[in-house]
Amino acid sequence: MTAATSSPLFPSVPDSPDAVLDGLDPEQREVATALHGPVCVLAGAGTGKTRAITHRIAYGVRAGVFPPASVLAVTFTNRAAGEMRGRLRQLGAGGVQARTFHSAALRQLQYFWPKAVGGELPRLLERKVQLVAEAAARCRIRLDRNELRDVTSEIEWAKVTQTVPEDYPAAVAKSAREAPRDAVEISRIYGLYEQLKRERAVIDFEDVLLLTVGILEERPDIADTVRQQYQHFVVDEYQDVSPLQQRLLELWLGERDTICVVGDASQTIYSFTGATPDHLLNFRARHPHATVVKLVRDYRSTPQVVHLANGLLAQARGRAAEHRLELVSQREPGPEPVYTEFPDEPAEAEGVARRIRELIDSGVPASEIAVLYRVNAQSEIYEQALADAAVPYQLRGAERFFERPEVREAGLALRGAARAGGNDTLLADVVDLPSQVRAVLGGTGWTPEPPAGSGAVRDRWESLAALVRLAEEFARARPQATLADFVAELDERANAQHAPTVEGVTLASLHAAKGLEWDAVFLVGLTDGTVPITYARTDEQIEEERRLLYVGVTRARRHLSLSWALSRSPGGRGGRRPSRFLDGLRPGSPAAGGRAGGGAGGVERGGAGRTRRRRGPVRCRVCGRTLTDPGEMKLMRCEDCPSDLDEELYERLREWRSVRARELGQPAYCVFTDKTLMAIAETLPDNEAELARIPGVGGRKLQRFGAEVLALCAGEEIGEDAADQREQGDEEPNEQADGGAPETVTEAVTNPPEK
Repeated sequence: MTAATSSPLFPSVPDSPDAVLDGLDPEQREVATALHGPVCVLAGAGTGKTRAITHRIAYGVRAGVFPPASVLAVTFTNRAAGEMRGRLRQLGAGGVQARTFHSAALRQLQYFWPKAVGGELPRLLERKVQLVAEAAARCRIRLDRNELRDVTSEIEWAKVTQTVPEDYPAAVAKSAREAPRDAVEISRIYGLYEQLKRERAVIDFEDVLLLTVGILEERPDIADTVRQQYQHFVVDEYQDVSPLQQRLLELWLGERDTICVVGDASQTIYSFTGATPDHLLNFRARHPHATVVKLVRDYRSTPQVVHLANGLLAQARGRAAEHRLELVSQREPGPEPVYTEFPDEPAEAEGVARRIRELIDSGVPASEIAVLYRVNAQSEIYEQALADAAVPYQLRGAERFFERPEVREAGLALRGAARAGGNDTLLADVVDLPSQVRAVLGGTGWTPEPPAGSGAVRDRWESLAALVRLAEEFARARPQATLADFVAELDERANAQHAPTVEGVTLASLHAAKGLEWDAVFLVGLTDGTVPITYARTDEQIEEERRLLYVGVTRARRHLSLSWALSRSPGGRGGRRPSRFLDGLRPGSPAAGGRAGGGAGGVERGGAGRTRRRRGPVRCRVCGRTLTDPGEMKLMRCEDCPSDLDEELYERLREWRSVRARELGQPAYCVFTDKTLMAIAETLPDNEAELARIPGVGGRKLQRFGAEVLALCAGEEIGEDAADQREQGDEEPNEQADGGAPETVTEAVTNPPEK
């Protein structure tokens, strides 16, 4: 094989220890070369903290200071651990253990349990909600779905703060924590939950840490064995460490101080799970001789985005704020952040989808765009709006890429083809690696063009297409690579959970966006009561909400949009106000905390530049109740109200939609979504005015499809004359009409709209 060429996904492995340091800035280099004693890295968002600590590990390994097997790097998500393993492998430092706290503890627990306790380790309880529900029922305490989730979270908090059931009420009072139910009731549920676990010989994820701590405390011989194995520790996102995780870390270390921690107190957003920045902020007090390095050069975001981020923290209060880092952008200037006010939430979603469509049409990849919101319940209306605008999207938290059935099937097919080599008939007429991969995956469902639909078929195609793109990139980086080399690369990526990019706009909560970044970020729903959330009442809770918004802002590389809606539903009283965190930052807003408004950019009104039909409240046409749910608003009735659906017409509309979608080369939902067709089949419009009143039928779709839909509603057939007319009409679309889907669709929605 020839030497690898430079590639973003497949960089060349450094040929010497000193080469590992190439490209690091002075502060990052200081981190990478600080190989002895305690090291504390205070790293702002976008400053290359992962780069700094992975290069530190790699430099130590390549220089012979760190034996690879003696290093344990811990972080908080499987994705972050996988990314760290992938980077270390690319730097020539394979063999280093990079795991989450739970993963590392579970491996030790499984290994030492027979020696420390005897027998097999109890079964791990995947989801504790069912057992919590049973415990509550036995206590004769009724919990609805939301209360059940909240009580489960309280039990998790109690365990990571090492609070036993009988001490829970006192611990809640001491911490000024607002419990979702009476603390005594939660204490009873918690106690019975623990009893049920013992009876059924199961443990939960928090027990993994607790039991590992217990074994290491009670068995010095086992603790010594672990300490002999791991000599050097690196902890990422140290501001998110809980008291229980800190205790485990101390037991791993023993009397040594061979530890490097990295974190940013301004990104502490998980205190509700027991995380606290105190361990990071007190590190220097515990280790007076520690090397402390601050990373403030922001390589991610433009000066405009960084200015807003710094402005947010300048208004912050509390101990974490006292240790905030003032970021300095290293990028060329970009566009100013855009602030947009909308009359209602559907208008906000439509406006965001329209702007995203414009960005994609201008060349920004869909995978480089994200819509971030405070709570997951906000996602549905954006899923619908993006579907109507023919914009592909994916929800964070989906199944891991390499665990998808189609990816596993593709891996087996590629492995078989690589083993067969020239004897595989699929590879008879293809030479280069990408063509070989396309040929093999063609037998598992991949096609050069995406399917004209959404749902599982499209999901499968997107996964296979991501493998094809990865093969193309791999071949560019390593021109002489074989199919067997590519299969080996896939195996290593699967082990590291280093997935290729799947195209689609990301929809995610602000919490789920931590650690990620995009070219364009839309922060939506920024009203008081949402950001900060209503139940954030104490000063510290409010400050954590501010930090959450800061995390959202710093996810953006270049384009940043912040928006809010004055009311929830169309025609509602516009009593909402923009988030108080934007005071003094958005133009025209009052200064906050005595700080003069310095935010650049401008406040736009949603729908500026286009005539927007004034919306009235959408009411159920059966019972008359005002509708606020997007799906119900689309149907124009409550979900549980009786339907007068004309099923025959509904099926005719679906068949017509399929034909039109094929003609246009678009997914079916880009013509009309299922719920829009259902609403049409229920209301039976007689004319364009009645049809236009149905949500999902905007001016553009009315002009393009209205005559055919009305003909179908009247029981007429759509013949060849209509087909000829629509071909002529499709040649010259009315670009000024509003409310419809764009003309060209190249991608479908990864997670489909309602069906």
